[in-house]
Amino acid sequence: MREIPFIIMTTLLLMTSCQSNSQPTQKKNVQHLPPVEVKPIDGLERAYFASGCFWCVEAIYESVKGVKESISGYAGGHTENPTYEASNTGRTGHAEAVEIYYDPKIVSFATLVDVYFGSQNPTQINGQGPDHGSQYRSIIFYQNEEQKKIIEEKKAALSKKLNKRIAAEVMPFQKFWKGEAYHQDYEKRNPNNGYIRNVSIPRLKRFQSKFPELIKEKH
Repeated sequence: MREIPFIIMTTLLLMTSCQSNSQPTQKKNVQHLPPVEVKPIDGLERAYFASGCFWCVEAIYESVKGVKESISGYAGGHTENPTYEASNTGRTGHAEAVEIYYDPKIVSFATLVDVYFGSQNPTQINGQGPDHGSQYRSIIFYQNEEQKKIIEEKKAALSKKLNKRIAAEVMPFQKFWKGEAYHQDYEKRNPNNGYIRNVSIPRLKRFQSKFPELIKEKH
């Protein structure tokens, strides 16, 4: 098969990416705010992660045993009712994030953090892959001190293993804003989209090959 020149491939990926260029975010200082703890719904707990394009992250978590639902949206910023267009300016402070509904009897929060770090480039700052900008930065949100401890210990261990700084911010959860309807299940509904084929699906397959024991059985 003929190889596509690197420059052309890079250009194509950027053109079909779920991102647009952004300006630096004006960060809201939330590090000292108490985290908001959300209540379980029908026995399902919720967790919140940001790791680049939410199309990719949503699909990754939905493939994990014990995860019942993954919703694309926005978190970590300082504006009310963020939209896709507004978050892409980089001025809302929000990152593309996912809300995970999971059964703690099947999968633990600690394992979800392992999934997080195992499905990204943990050293890439302000983005993942071809997506660049503060709206694609990596954030793990905690709802209590136990979760914060789990995150920080795993982050420190990974930093030591790689001998590199880990980019993910550790932030107290405040609020999740659900994204627009057309973003939900985007990878599943748009398998022939150029970005999905060249970025999302390869990222999903890389993760699944690393953690086969965590993947749901196909029916």
